[in-house]
Amino acid sequence: MTSTTPLILIVDDDEAMRNSMAFLFASIGLAAQSFPDAASFLAALPPENQLRPGALILDVRMPGMSGLELQRLLNERGFPLPILIVTGHGDVPMAVQALKAGAYDFIEKPFKEQYLLDMVGSAIHVCADTMARRHRERSIADRLARLSRREREVLEGVLAGKLNKVIAYELELSVKTVEAYRASIMLKMEAGSLAELARMLAKAE
Repeated sequence: MTSTTPLILIVDDDEAMRNSMAFLFASIGLAAQSFPDAASFLAALPPENQLRPGALILDVRMPGMSGLELQRLLNERGFPLPILIVTGHGDVPMAVQALKAGAYDFIEKPFKEQYLLDMVGSAIHVCADTMARRHRERSIADRLARLSRREREVLEGVLAGKLNKVIAYELELSVKTVEAYRASIMLKMEAGSLAELARMLAKAE
């Protein structure tokens, strides 16, 4: 398995269940890393930019922090991996709570292995799209941060569809200066055209 292999994270205090799920995922070429409780999982959790596409499987009842409490904490941190709640103590209110909090699915033990694999496979695709979007947004934000105050002011005018002479008048600049700022903006934003720049910023928003 390589560093690009999807990684399934498992937090469950049942060692046999952790090993069983890890073996199941390995059988279809997925990497798995398991933890007996929320504390050990949080201690080993890398920064978001070091995570790879995958999914997080949480048991509900565990020593210390419960799966639902961990889910809530991860939501607050903007954790990007889809969360699947797997439990042998499920009930309707618990399922509703987990799903309202954004859980990708709520699965009761014992479960059919193929159903778990299907849901994890679907979650991985969602996760890959989410992480790609976040990477794109961070990249655009980094480029915007390179712009000077004047360049941002010129950019606002350009995006509003104003002519260079109008922008120059409003900012008390020469037209040539505005043209120079526009060229610098396109270079720093790595945009090949005004249309591409507009699409880029629209996606970031």
